[in-house]
Amino acid sequence: MFNVLAIIAAYLIGSLSFAVIVSKYYGMDDPRTYGSGNPGATNVLRSGKKKAAALTLLGDAVKGLVAVILARCLQDALNLSDATIALVAIAALVGHMWPIFFNFKGGKGVATALGVLLALSPATALLCALVWLIMAFGFKVSSLAALVATVCAPIFAFFMMPHASWAWATVFIAALVLYRHKSNIQNLIQGKESKIGDKAGKS
Repeated sequence: MFNVLAIIAAYLIGSLSFAVIVSKYYGMDDPRTYGSGNPGATNVLRSGKKKAAALTLLGDAVKGLVAVILARCLQDALNLSDATIALVAIAALVGHMWPIFFNFKGGKGVATALGVLLALSPATALLCALVWLIMAFGFKVSSLAALVATVCAPIFAFFMMPHASWAWATVFIAALVLYRHKSNIQNLIQGKESKIGDKAGKS
């Protein structure tokens, strides 16, 4: 029972869309109505509000971190299995992508995935973040940086994570992030993908 409750709790935590929450707090337009329509930090940045974008990035990462850290802290007390921790990580990301509180219209999961990985294996997360930074500063395209870091994540995980179930969870997480970036992949192939900081009108 506690295993199931932990997974449900992680999904609910993940369902907190900070792009929407932060935008409402600052009296901004809903990020789902402009730019790419994606409720994430990159799209919020297109509004020109850098502080809002930073808070969105932080919030989305922290919720993934908190969901898994809570489960890990309660693992012994509630007799949660390592496989449950892996499913908690996936559930937090699924909540972000398909949030119950926001009509199941969520973001693409890069920041939340980073937070989840940080809770599972700091070394894996930091290497992925390093790859993202190198690609982002080199090419100025957020989606390209995210895709490269996502592909690298399972490779790092199998070398650095303490449990095989957590590494396989990382594979599934990477697959979800790649799936959510399918339109970005098409735009990259066609040379139409926007760069970091580009502004956009209403969608």
